[in-house]
Amino acid sequence: MTDEIRRNMALFPIGIVMKLTDLTARQIRYYEQHELVIPARTGGNQRLYSFNDVERLLEIKDLIEKGVNIAGIKQVLLPVDKDSEDATILNEQTEVKRRELSDTQLHRILKQQLLGGGRRPNQVSLIQGELSRFFRK
Repeated sequence: MTDEIRRNMALFPIGIVMKLTDLTARQIRYYEQHELVIPARTGGNQRLYSFNDVERLLEIKDLIEKGVNIAGIKQVLLPVDKDSEDATILNEQTEVKRRELSDTQLHRILKQQLLGGGRRPNQVSLIQGELSRFFRK
């Protein structure tokens, strides 16, 4: 499985995303309404977010804290198209892989993402500062 597919795999329900981003469910749904993030939906219509979605929500939060309004955010972060490479993937294959992930495996993947798996040296992930507090080295 490539890193891009892994980063776009729908893994996190909205409750986890709320904890990771310190955003409310209403804020997250508002950004979805404005097509800044497009989470995948399960058969039961539950939203599932990917690493890229969480990272994008943290970017939006940072811009809001700097005083940028929603129109400015839309210009900076172009809305996500459902067919784009940044869209969260939820198909039969990724759903099976998501179910197969144990907590240990998910923890390892999260830690790898935080510690910069596949990044150039000195390139810091936007989510690293937010998520690193959940992991011990």
